[in-house]
Amino acid sequence: MNALDEALLADGDQLTGADSTGVLRALASAGAQVREALDLSAEARVVRLAEDDRPRAVVIAALAGSSVVADIVQSLAGRACPVPVVVRHGGPLPSWVGPLDLVIAVSLSGRAPGPVALAVEASRRGARVVAVAGDGSPLSEIGSRNGNVHVRPARGVRADGGDPRSSRVALWSLVTPVLLACDAMGLLSASASELAGVADRLDAEAEACRPWSETFVNPAKVLALEVSGAVPVVLGDGDLMAAAARRAAGMLARTARVPAVSGALPDDASEVVATFGGPFAAGVDDVFADPFVDGPAGPRLQLLMVRDSPLAVSDEDRRLANAVVTTASDAGVRVSELVADEGTPAQRLAQLIARTDYASVYLALASGIDPERSPQVADLKDRLG
Repeated sequence: MNALDEALLADGDQLTGADSTGVLRALASAGAQVREALDLSAEARVVRLAEDDRPRAVVIAALAGSSVVADIVQSLAGRACPVPVVVRHGGPLPSWVGPLDLVIAVSLSGRAPGPVALAVEASRRGARVVAVAGDGSPLSEIGSRNGNVHVRPARGVRADGGDPRSSRVALWSLVTPVLLACDAMGLLSASASELAGVADRLDAEAEACRPWSETFVNPAKVLALEVSGAVPVVLGDGDLMAAAARRAAGMLARTARVPAVSGALPDDASEVVATFGGPFAAGVDDVFADPFVDGPAGPRLQLLMVRDSPLAVSDEDRRLANAVVTTASDAGVRVSELVADEGTPAQRLAQLIARTDYASVYLALASGIDPERSPQVADLKDRLG
């Protein structure tokens, strides 16, 4: 990776100038995306799902950047969800899916092959389909059939006024209708009023992480500096923050081109702690090291702990998270901690997702990387036709 340009990171005008595709502006529209999606969901009458019996099971069909929608649903529904929530990125549709089940298919364009194929098969079997997809697309056509529901994604904000090119920056356009649908079916708590609070929290985070704020008071810029040159391991402190951890790892990889892995406590504690004794977990920095004799320092492991608000975490979970942090520090592993403010589960999750989104984009821009376009991903798509 290129050396981080701290001067560019500190200059809001240079940052926004380097962001030629308007990714920062699109991220800043997250609150607006929620509000527009609430209106679009009301027009589509998503709440009518409450009029029917609760489905036997829910299948969420989402691919690539849209798959975080499923992570958010599972995190908010938790282990006490009254019905199974199954995630599929592509076919085949599980053989047990039938008229008693619901398939939620998500695609910004409405043309992603996996979700379209799953929605087609679900419709053929008599299952109800909720489609969050662009107008005039194959997926929107399925969602518009009698008994199904179609919600078009909110437009959000782009520098040129058009639709977002990437589901990575249109997350809240996609997830808001799905959360409303799940709330209507009693799978989780995400009413329109609660999601309006999420929009407010996203606006507050956009203000705190705005490009023109000083680096030392901007939590996203501080995180970008801390992660620069590191191999991040992102760890959520429980089921809720598991979605934030996975989103952070995905954004670091796809946006900033930084290889990152994610996990959640308590399940992944042993696997993560074991890496503290590996080749990337170097001990205390040697201030006398000579880079010309010893060579440049290699990448260092960085533990990024994504933590829920203190009042929302049990004593047992807090003890485990603290123990992991202490073990990392004792092993010479650098640690960054993000802690959510108080609020509803959806607000807390949204806050830390937004913060790591901004940090990933700042890391990319200050490293001379286009946060939206990857030549390697474009080459891969060309090779696959």
